[in-house]
Amino acid sequence: MVKIVFILSFMSLWVCAEELDVQEQSVEQNCLHCHQQQQIPSNLIYKRYLMKYSTDKRMEKAIFSYLKHPDKVHSIMPSAFFSKFPMKKSTTMDDRRLYKYIENYLKIFDIKKKLVLEK
Repeated sequence: MVKIVFILSFMSLWVCAEELDVQEQSVEQNCLHCHQQQQIPSNLIYKRYLMKYSTDKRMEKAIFSYLKHPDKVHSIMPSAFFSKFPMKKSTTMDDRRLYKYIENYLKIFDIKKKLVLEK
């Protein structure tokens, strides 16, 4: 009985640890770090996605699609952008984790956090 409880608790901790791995800090380390090194304007990219797709779910799908199959034709950025910045290579990350990263990326740049009514 003790072994079963131990195994179940270990498995639940493992699942929770995997979920905690994909936090804003992970996005900053794994995504934004390269953006900063290459001086890619993440705010500009977010604004372009927001203007074209307008909702988080539509932006998630578009970003996911681009990261899985990067292509200048389907990019939201103008062609001049790619003369200054390199084309993203196709990601090998599993879909579930990639969606979590995209979700947290969008939370970091969420414009709604900046909309505050003064009292």
